[in-house]
Amino acid sequence: MKEIQLSRLDLNLLVVFETLMEEGSVAAAADKLGKTPSAVSHALARLRDQVGDPLIVKVGGRMQPSPFALELIEEVRPILRSIKRVMMTKESFDPATSDRVFRIAMPWMPGVIRKVVNAVQGQASGVKLEWLRADSAAYPAVAEGLYDLVHLGGDRRLPDGLEEIEMPPFGRCSFVRKDHPALQDWGLHAWSKWPHLQVSIANDVRSPVDTSQTEKGLTRQIGALISEFAGIGSLLAGTDLIGTFPPILMAQDMQVWGLRALRPPLDFPPFRVRFFWSSRLASDAGSAWLREIVLRVYREEHATAEALVADAISAQVTSGKAR
Repeated sequence: MKEIQLSRLDLNLLVVFETLMEEGSVAAAADKLGKTPSAVSHALARLRDQVGDPLIVKVGGRMQPSPFALELIEEVRPILRSIKRVMMTKESFDPATSDRVFRIAMPWMPGVIRKVVNAVQGQASGVKLEWLRADSAAYPAVAEGLYDLVHLGGDRRLPDGLEEIEMPPFGRCSFVRKDHPALQDWGLHAWSKWPHLQVSIANDVRSPVDTSQTEKGLTRQIGALISEFAGIGSLLAGTDLIGTFPPILMAQDMQVWGLRALRPPLDFPPFRVRFFWSSRLASDAGSAWLREIVLRVYREEHATAEALVADAISAQVTSGKAR
C-alpha cells in the first residue's frame, strides 16, 4: 500500500466513506448526503486512489468492505464525530432535533442502560447511544475526546485533561443459584470449597475480593474467568459457581434468574467508582445534557439495587437457608 499524503486527503472523502459503510450502497449514501450517486462514486474512487485500497466493492450485488476498510472505519468514525462535536457551538445543541452520537463506556448494567436509553429517546429521538467496553483503553480514549463519558472503578490516577465525579462506592454481595449446595452451610468453608466466577475487565486493577481473602490466608477457586459482565446471571443460574459482585450489576439478574443473594463471609473494603470525561467537553451543551441523564439514572439505580439486594439477603437469613 502506498504512503498516504495527508495534505492531499480531503475530509469530505472520509465523510462519504463513513456514510457508505453505514448505508451499504451508493444510492442510499447519496440520498443521505444529498449528493448524486455519481458524485459519491467519484469520491470513493478518489479515496481508493489516495489510500491504495479498493475499500468497498460490489460482491453478489451487494457492497462489501475490504479488511482495510473495516480497520479504517474504526479509526475514522470517532475522529469525524469528534470534529463535528468541536465545530458545534455551546448553544447549538437541541435534543429534539439533534442526531448526535454519544459514546459511553461502562460495565454492563442493564437497568442503567435501559433507563438511560428511554430517557434519551424521550427527549431526543434522533440521538444514538454507543455503549462500549469499559477497560483501561478508555482512559486515553476519553482524554482524546473519542468517548463522551466513562465509568470505571479503582484508584488509578486519571490522565491530564479529564474531569471526574465520584459515585457511591461499590460494595460486594455473593450470588448463587436458588438450589446451590452452599446455601446449606454458607460461610468460609463453602467459600473455599465451591468454584467462583471472576470477571476481569482490566489487568491493572486487582479485585477487592482477592485482596481481602489474601489477608485472611484464603484462596478462592476460580471456576470461570470471563471479560464481560453481560450474561453472568444465566451462567450462575446454571452452574455451581459463586459470583461476588456489586448489587448494581446483579440486581436485575438476581430477579430474572432467581438467584440467591448472600452476605459474603469476608469484609471487603469499598471500591472507588467514578465517571469521567474530557475537560474539553465540560461546557459542551450536548455532553452536559447526556451527563445529567446518565448520572441521575445511575444514582437512582444504585440506591434501588442496594435496597433490593439487602432485602433479599435479609429474607434469605430469615428463612434459615443461609447463616
